[in-house]
Amino acid sequence: MIGYKGFNHDFTCRDFQYEVGKEYETDSAVCCESGFHFCENPFDVFTYYPPSGNGKLRRYAEVEGSGEKDSDGQKISCTHIGIKAEIGLGGIINAGVKFILDKVKWDSDSNTNTGNYSAATNTGDYSAATNTGNWSAATNTGNYSAATNTGNRSVATNTGNWSAATNTGDYSAATNTGNWSAATNTGNYSAAINTGDYSAAINTGSRSSSTVEGKDSVAIVTGKDSKAKGSLGSWIVLTERGEYDGVVYPIINVKAFKVDNVKIKENTFYKLINGKPYECE
Repeated sequence: MIGYKGFNHDFTCRDFQYEVGKEYETDSAVCCESGFHFCENPFDVFTYYPPSGNGKLRRYAEVEGSGEKDSDGQKISCTHIGIKAEIGLGGIINAGVKFILDKVKWDSDSNTNTGNYSAATNTGDYSAATNTGNWSAATNTGNYSAATNTGNRSVATNTGNWSAATNTGDYSAATNTGNWSAATNTGNYSAAINTGDYSAAINTGSRSSSTVEGKDSVAIVTGKDSKAKGSLGSWIVLTERGEYDGVVYPIINVKAFKVDNVKIKENTFYKLINGKPYECE
């Protein structure tokens, strides 16, 4: 069974040292007592290993468990585990989005629009609200749901937990208010916002912004001239890019900072310039 597991910065979990590519065996598996633990839902990992801990970023891996198993509904304990690959925070978020989309009922229970100025709305769990037109809104209030927009100037919103709000168009907003969720934008001039705990807001477009207001969350920007801000105790990941070289805006620096109200103020936007964070509007 394929699953996902979180670790401390030194790749330990509950004082046990793991290594990528290694396999481990034990005699019994009882959740919270014995065995090797992992989660089937990638976002559930944040319950036990949120992105930051003791002032350092956590690490994540895809694993494979087998043998005797025990489950408490959110995590699984097994007698055999293999650490397949370290995938990082971005990898586990992508895996979580895929997990949700694979769970979605893409049938009459879903709400889909292809025209402009449209609204797709779902109130049930495991649902999908999808828009492909511009100036549109995709909204979900249930858990384990996906709100997706591919058009420009649109908004994808989730209020349930363990959900994904995704925009691929420019000038758009992806917003989550539930916990353990991901708000993602790939278009330019867009905003990804999370107000729930243990969540991630990610922007890959230029001149975009990421905001997290919940605890133990991460705001990430990878586009040129982008900015991020977070609540006290969260982390921001900033990217500095050079001028266009005919192919891309080359990456110069990528750095992570904890919002500690000493070096990095809470609820304040920062950009990365010459490898250092600077406050900005």
